[in-house]
Amino acid sequence: MIGFVSLVGAGPGDPELLTLKAARRLAEADLVLYDALVPPGVLQLAPRAEHFFVGKRAGRPSVEQRTINRLMIRNAERGRQVVRLKSGDPFVLGRGGEEALALAAAGVPFEVIPGLTAAVTAPALSGIPVTHRGVASGFVVVSGHDEAVYRPILEAVVPDSLTLVILMGIGARAPLSRLLISRGWNPATPAALCLAAGTDRAHTWLGTLDALGMATTAMGDADAPGTIVIGAVVSVGAALAGALFSHPAALAASQAV
Repeated sequence: MIGFVSLVGAGPGDPELLTLKAARRLAEADLVLYDALVPPGVLQLAPRAEHFFVGKRAGRPSVEQRTINRLMIRNAERGRQVVRLKSGDPFVLGRGGEEALALAAAGVPFEVIPGLTAAVTAPALSGIPVTHRGVASGFVVVSGHDEAVYRPILEAVVPDSLTLVILMGIGARAPLSRLLISRGWNPATPAALCLAAGTDRAHTWLGTLDALGMATTAMGDADAPGTIVIGAVVSVGAALAGALFSHPAALAASQAV
């Protein structure tokens, strides 16, 4: 009997931000193929499953995509319940579409369980709305991993017209800043680095576009999981700095550990 594959979004890091369906599939799983940024707390929701790391990080040896596809297909064909656990959302810069196509071509039944993408949740957890009435009515999300990909998109955006959200771009923050300023963006445009959102290491840097390239992160790691936000909406986050609190129940639980 053939098994089943669930392409599951793990969200930004906090296990409590997973959907109920995602948590249920993890509890039922025989095998979890998980990404680099999936925290241990999420994997603990799959106590009966075999856990296999297939994460990719820039500039580091990693499992090839075709191998990941093969692992999903072969294990499903053996009747196993497979969870392909991806950070954020499977279909937002996560190769979820490629994996879905591979499963469909192999005739393996599968489902997609969306997750909270860092493009929205990382700013939100820092008090930054990606849209705000009278400030920004839309936003653009790009990957900062490859300039050849993000340059044409950013060059097409009218300066200061939309909120820019850059994923996987912490290491490229200096060239990103220079590019936007050269395209007419105001150097004083508010900017933010939202690092390790949804984890106990979360940190937010607030500043301006011209200072973004020289911004130092609390982690001191250019490859740290982070989201760049550029636009007037960052001023909302600055106004809320120090006003966001943990829910009393969450605070009590953290103090009890």
